[in-house]
Amino acid sequence: MPIRLLNLLTDTPQSGEVLAERLGLGRVTVNTLAHRLREDGIPVDITRAGYALTPGTPAPELVRRTGPMGAALRYLGTVGSTQDEARAWADDAAEPAPHGAAVVAEWQTGGRGRRGRAWTPTPGGLTFSVLLRGGRENGETALTLPQLSLMPLAAGVAVHAACGVGGLKWPNDLLAPDGRKLAGILLEADIRGEEARRAVLGIGLNVTGGPAGAAYLGEFRPEVTRAGVLADILTQLDRWLCAPPAEILEAWAGASVTLGRPVRVQTPRGPLEGVAQRLDAGGSLIIQTPAGPHTISAGDVELIGSLAGGPAP
Repeated sequence: MPIRLLNLLTDTPQSGEVLAERLGLGRVTVNTLAHRLREDGIPVDITRAGYALTPGTPAPELVRRTGPMGAALRYLGTVGSTQDEARAWADDAAEPAPHGAAVVAEWQTGGRGRRGRAWTPTPGGLTFSVLLRGGRENGETALTLPQLSLMPLAAGVAVHAACGVGGLKWPNDLLAPDGRKLAGILLEADIRGEEARRAVLGIGLNVTGGPAGAAYLGEFRPEVTRAGVLADILTQLDRWLCAPPAEILEAWAGASVTLGRPVRVQTPRGPLEGVAQRLDAGGSLIIQTPAGPHTISAGDVELIGSLAGGPAP
């Protein structure tokens, strides 16, 4: 029942009487539901003026969407993982999530990053997942492996363009100008053979606050809100997830803080050091080492020098 109240709330206070009438409930029940939303992590302001979401909250009514990315948007309090919530929505037999559907949550108890690492949200952060559908059973073209390999890079370009600061570290991080981490990207796909029926793109961004050692966007853009930057990212995803591969690679290279720098890469065979030279057509990183060039399709990259990244959120 709290979701019914959440669907009516905006950043403008509404009295208990008005909300009670709209819901067909009593004022005391409205107050109880508002406190239950708070307990679930939703930032509800309860004042003499009434009930409202804290300004900048990334709820559907406060996020301006213009394209398929986020046209269907669910805003939740505490969940296990937005990635899992997006999958469950996609599998809903009654109302399956469409391509571009987004799930935003205030808190995750089982959030994850690349290589199974835990992703723990902090106050002031923005955590969401976007469903990318494929599969011929939906009358769509399946997502191919080459497409999937470029999606994290395209998402990185989109996040960089929306934030307007920092640079991209291969394969999926946005760093602040001083090298501290601002955002991370995770792509998970249901691969069958050489294609995928769908993928889920997860993005975590420090907006008005972040964990110790990490950067947050508000340091560089004090006016930014979580709702505003979410809308900007969704708009940029509309563009870059459909862009030609060559355009994605060119844009990523233009925003990169990796290319041309000494790097250390942790690989299954041990650490590898060299200079990051370029990306190949599939988005893999080409590193020049004393023994010759090496192609890295997956791995953890550490920048060597003054732009070394700080602790990841």
